[in-house]
Amino acid sequence: MASSSPSSLLLPPGSSSGKSTKRHGTINVLDKVQGLMNINLQCSNLDLRIRAREKKMDTSSMKRRDHVIGLVLGVSSLCNIGLFDDIAKAAGLPPEDKPRLCDENCEKELENVPMVTTESGLQFKDIKVGQGPSPPVGFQVAANYVAMVPSGQIFDSSLEKGQLYIFRVGSDQVIKGLDEGILSMKVGGKRRLYIPGLLAFPKGLTSAPGRPRVAPNSPVVFDVSLEYIPGLEVEEE
Repeated sequence: MASSSPSSLLLPPGSSSGKSTKRHGTINVLDKVQGLMNINLQCSNLDLRIRAREKKMDTSSMKRRDHVIGLVLGVSSLCNIGLFDDIAKAAGLPPEDKPRLCDENCEKELENVPMVTTESGLQFKDIKVGQGPSPPVGFQVAANYVAMVPSGQIFDSSLEKGQLYIFRVGSDQVIKGLDEGILSMKVGGKRRLYIPGLLAFPKGLTSAPGRPRVAPNSPVVFDVSLEYIPGLEVEEE
């Protein structure tokens, strides 16, 4: 299934990328981690209070004792299961197994692929050169993408959403670097785009659970595969 509306993360300059915040992304992350630690502390205190109450009970009241033990175990499980996963997500750390367009073997092969630099400052390496047509300006394209900060952490991905991303090229529907990079691709091709800050997100992107912060005017990396050009394929048939 394909998505027909541009993702908010890929909108060009001047478009809203979500509510603005005056606080630094790192501070927000620390607040979230601190909040989770407070929750864990509260759970521990509740656990101790329940155990103290259980010790005061008459040992002959076995049913009631069993009930309290069950409550203690329930509280422990509720508070501890997934706690560190939540902390990792709040810190913007990516899950280990996110789907990618370029796997480990692909990364090794890319080391030997020549870098192309355009007049705008955009750089790219072709992971695979397509055999189909290139998209004319103004045509819609259907593509998959994985967007990363330079460290490799993913902040947006059509693969995770399970939908092809459809937009009109050359129409300022996405950030400039992605627009330029796809215009020179051919259907069936796959490319890594090294997008400089001026062609990326002037206002940046705030962090979110499982998504790292993108600083304003900072470089980003996009892996893109051009799947098809809806209108052009119809015309060619």
